[in-house]
Amino acid sequence: MINHHELSAANLAGKIKNKEICFGGNIKLKIYGSLQCKSGKSMKRENRVFFKSEQDAIDAGFRPCAHCLFTTYKKWICSVQQ
Repeated sequence: MINHHELSAANLAGKIKNKEICFGGNIKLKIYGSLQCKSGKSMKRENRVFFKSEQDAIDAGFRPCAHCLFTTYKKWICSVQQ
């Protein structure tokens, strides 16, 4: 997990280009999603974290975004309700 406030714009762009960052998350809400997610783009920088993989986000205790990862979210919600 990488905090957004620890990265410069150039460093962030480089990590995205090199596929070191593939997902973003909200540290307060414990939700992760794609970097293109409309909901994720509107969050405050101090709440934003980045992950290399979905598994990294899940291991950190985050759940999938219901907007951009709807299918994954549906599977997650079914597993939680059981």
